[in-house]
Amino acid sequence: MSSNVTAVSYGVHLSAPDVQQLRQMLTGAGLAVGAESTAGDGRFSVHTAECTMPGSLTGAGLAGLREAAAAAGVEGVDTVFVPAALRQAPRKFLIMDVDSTLIQQEVIELLAAYAGKREEVTAVTEAAMRGELDFAQSLHARVAVLAGLPAGVVESVRAEVVLSEGAADLVAAFKAAGHVVAVVSGGFNQILAPIAEGLGLDYWIANELEIVDGALTGKVLGDVIDRAAKEKYLREWAAAEGIPMEHTIAVGDGANDLDMLGAAGIGIAFNAKPAVRAAADAAINMPYLDAVRHIAGV
Repeated sequence: MSSNVTAVSYGVHLSAPDVQQLRQMLTGAGLAVGAESTAGDGRFSVHTAECTMPGSLTGAGLAGLREAAAAAGVEGVDTVFVPAALRQAPRKFLIMDVDSTLIQQEVIELLAAYAGKREEVTAVTEAAMRGELDFAQSLHARVAVLAGLPAGVVESVRAEVVLSEGAADLVAAFKAAGHVVAVVSGGFNQILAPIAEGLGLDYWIANELEIVDGALTGKVLGDVIDRAAKEKYLREWAAAEGIPMEHTIAVGDGANDLDMLGAAGIGIAFNAKPAVRAAADAAINMPYLDAVRHIAGV
């Protein structure tokens, strides 16, 4: 019994000797290497190799391939092994985190700056993203410092938000190919809504800041969007679209993304914390979010 898998290697600099070293890594791991291609756009390069591996594409088998790629030690180059069935799927479901993934900033930190609490909130955010704090509890604590701020700061912060490089291209490519794109965020609807609408996303959800009499109360309304909620929405939305979980791609950077990354067909850590990189199927360690399309075969 054998399985088809695509090895996708990418980095800011990917030389001919790098490609040869990658090829040796693949054959050394017991893969039969077929068609290969290399592409680049001046920002980063991608090498794709269609491979056949003995046995089935079990979690253990893929984990062994990831270990072989890491041991190959091609500096500045990451390799992911993607089941051919996912890359060839006629419809795929892409779901992403927002703060520090779809966008370059952490919105709670931008808001906290207006309360003079940015450094304090940043420290809590970083601890939460490393998985050292309960996300829901940390969110309530961070939002509490916003109490009394005029609602107008939300508009000011929205103007400060910048998409990650390649984010718009990534969404457009998936949409043009007939795939489904969603985001789920531990941030806030008031910031996310216009971004989601502007990109033409199919699904999106975030927390809702409570605003009373023109001011933030320091509270969020309803249940917090935490790591369990992110996985829940991935499963619900993919099912609503009739897309099997093995044809889903999840992208995130923090500990609250781990359940979503683990549940997806491919979980991608984007400039992520070490624990997230270690748990994900793939890691993108450069600032170009559209590298995701090369992994997904879009």
